[in-house]
Amino acid sequence: MTETHEIENLGSKFTQVLDAAAKLPGVRISRAAYLRTALKRHCTEEQIERAIADSPAAAGIPLKVIAEAANTSIAYETSKVTGLSTLAGIPGGFAMIGTVPADLVQYMGHLLRIAQKLAYIYSWPDLFADDGEEIDEATESMLVLFVGVMFGAQLAQGGVAKVAGLIAEQVAKKLPQQALTKGAIYPVVKKVASYLGVRMTTQIFANGVAKIIPVVGAVLSGGLTLGTFLPMSKRLQKHLASLELTKPGHRTEEAEIIDAEVINLEVVEELPGL
Repeated sequence: MTETHEIENLGSKFTQVLDAAAKLPGVRISRAAYLRTALKRHCTEEQIERAIADSPAAAGIPLKVIAEAANTSIAYETSKVTGLSTLAGIPGGFAMIGTVPADLVQYMGHLLRIAQKLAYIYSWPDLFADDGEEIDEATESMLVLFVGVMFGAQLAQGGVAKVAGLIAEQVAKKLPQQALTKGAIYPVVKKVASYLGVRMTTQIFANGVAKIIPVVGAVLSGGLTLGTFLPMSKRLQKHLASLELTKPGHRTEEAEIIDAEVINLEVVEELPGL
């Protein structure tokens, strides 16, 4: 019982870090603004408006265009985090998260930014439906699953696939609240959070130096960050691209996922803050 309780506490600690990162200025991505920026070079205004109102898949946007937009977003966010870009402090200060290093929360903020962008370009609904400072439980659960996929947790992949199936089945424009907070997917979320909490604790707190998340002192090492952030982002992209949510029945072409090695981090034209 004691061990189970300790694991649950680690899961709670991870969600605490995630919630703190979600409050950082610049972390929340406007779905409409992002899709408009990401698709403007490739799509008509009518397609873009349809993608915003419904989804890129419903707008009939080719998967090759979706993959190119996703790769551009990954390159942009990777260049920001490896360029020692930092996000502003958390409202209320870091006292709310105890001994968690500020760099860890900032790094998590970058993970949440790319997770949102990839979700939106691959036809997921708005993750932050309201402008309140606190994120709702369904959004928190979904972000836990996305980050879990980035860390290679197979259980998280299954959870994301189940949620995607519910959204596609219900033709929903919002996250399935019941499933993510009380239903069948919620236990998966708790297990993934505990797994991530254990990884975070063993790598950050116990060892002092992160082998998974490269937080060393107060500086993010560009080379180490590139070696983690980029493949983690590509892992989430690959999983989202494989789901039926982004590939309606009438679409037969295959998604084109460009290898991380060929991404040019210097040619990125996303607008600042998006």
